[in-house]
Amino acid sequence: MDFHLLMTLLRRGWLIILVATLAGIGAGAALVATTTPQYRASTSLYVSVKGGNTSTDLVQGGSAAEQKVQTFASVARSALVLQPVIDELGLHTGVVDLARQVEAQSPIDSVLVTIAVTDTSAERSAAIANAVAAQLRHVVTDRLEKPDPQGQSPFAIETIQPAIAPSTPASPRLLVNLVGGGAVGLLAGLAIAALRLTLDVRLRDRDEVERIASAPVIGSIAFDRGVREQPLVVHAHGADPRAEEFRRLRTNLQFLEAGRATKSFLVTSSVANEGKSTTAANLAISLAQNGARVALVDADLRRPRIASLMGLEGQAGLSDVLIGRVELEDALQPWGRDDLVMLPSGQIPPNPAELLGTLGMKAVLHELEEAFDIVIIDAPPMLPVTDAAILGRVVGGTLLVASMAGTSRKHLARAAASLRDSGVEPIGSILTMVRTVRADRQLYTYEQRAGTAADAASETLAGRHSDPAAPVVTR
Repeated sequence: MDFHLLMTLLRRGWLIILVATLAGIGAGAALVATTTPQYRASTSLYVSVKGGNTSTDLVQGGSAAEQKVQTFASVARSALVLQPVIDELGLHTGVVDLARQVEAQSPIDSVLVTIAVTDTSAERSAAIANAVAAQLRHVVTDRLEKPDPQGQSPFAIETIQPAIAPSTPASPRLLVNLVGGGAVGLLAGLAIAALRLTLDVRLRDRDEVERIASAPVIGSIAFDRGVREQPLVVHAHGADPRAEEFRRLRTNLQFLEAGRATKSFLVTSSVANEGKSTTAANLAISLAQNGARVALVDADLRRPRIASLMGLEGQAGLSDVLIGRVELEDALQPWGRDDLVMLPSGQIPPNPAELLGTLGMKAVLHELEEAFDIVIIDAPPMLPVTDAAILGRVVGGTLLVASMAGTSRKHLARAAASLRDSGVEPIGSILTMVRTVRADRQLYTYEQRAGTAADAASETLAGRHSDPAAPVVTR
């Protein structure tokens, strides 16, 4: 996993990772709260062999002790030792259950036996450990390793560390459980976030769009929940950061326009509901506000939206012009105080694709390009129908809109491929519904203060470029 992918994983899945980590910590805390504390007390015994004082006797005695000590550790958990302990301490348990509480072991090549007892009572765990040690000493020296005629056993077992009642439980351990639970939760969160990222087919970032569409991103429009109530943000709220984003798109489009002989641009998308119509309308308004003569054409003859967005009557329009029912100049409708004219879609025909592919459509575009500086054409999405691909062959450039909130990588790739199959190379991409944090939005907010000289200058310029006689159309 490279650094960029890791950052994407953390950025998109931070909430899942955080919730999973907190859930793991909570599970660890719940385990501590619901688990009965267990105390562990241990004692250590030293096993030796009685013998002579020579070095040979000592070596032989040590070897014998090492050989026997493993056996003695096993004896510590036998009924021969544990039953007397039960009787002595008055324990309400059996030999089998007590054996589960007792752990006796001896390191290899050692003569030490460690007896550890786990119990719900700290005092009882220490008492059992000491009682088992004492009983083991008695069983080994008095019964198993029988004394010689003088009453002496060849083995001696001495306690070198008696068991004492522990002050803290051995389990559960709060810190270990919390850290462990948090670690497990973190790993689970990362796994879930990684799986979610893998299954998420939506577009991730600008670079991915440029790579898939093979076209530079010339605009990035932020997501706005209020777009349905006020889609024409450039007209209604010129100081809004989204309006500035459309003006930045306008500037980038003018750079593309500078190297081209034609002035018509088609706006399309992969599928519906990616914001192409809203983008086309706001782009046209921003171009007109900049002093250009703009024609906005609704070439979506299946689900037209431009007329409703602009607040105009759309009964007579492009389809009527193409069949010769209405003259082009009679179908054009001025909008606002700037040089913006709109050509609605008109009546919905039964054969939109065939109608858009006629020579009449080329003639309409040619006439619009002669009369206006820029022609913006809103077309249907690429994948459901072929209309946009047909129009793409007769316009100057095609702009592909991609919604960062819903477009899949597969859809965008198919749309770009469909354009190229039709001989159309998209000249630019426009990102819509881009999620931005509040801090990022503030970077692009630089509003005028009321009552300043800038306001007066702005009003003067607006007065120079406005036509009081032109109709003002609102939604």
